[in-house]
Amino acid sequence: MAKADITLRGRAYSIACAPGQETRIQLLAEQLNARVDQISGAVGDIGEERLLLIASLALLDELDAARRAKPGAAQAEQKVADALSSAAERIEALAARIESGH
Repeated sequence: MAKADITLRGRAYSIACAPGQETRIQLLAEQLNARVDQISGAVGDIGEERLLLIASLALLDELDAARRAKPGAAQAEQKVADALSSAAERIEALAARIESGH
């Protein structure tokens, strides 16, 4: 098992991870640290536990919103594909009529 060394709110941690994932874990920790700093600036000194709890809930809320948005995106892509297919059929029909002289 590999380890990633990260820093969160000035404290160093060594996190076990899958081999090859060290850099990814470090980048994620940097993003988390930035988010926690952002929240801390907005709400003030509320203690580390509460700060991490709020950051965790905010990230889970974003993840949930992204998951919910995906089905809508797939439906929109399907509508576009259907519209393109329909347009292609109409163009082919017009081309056939022009070629036959009607």
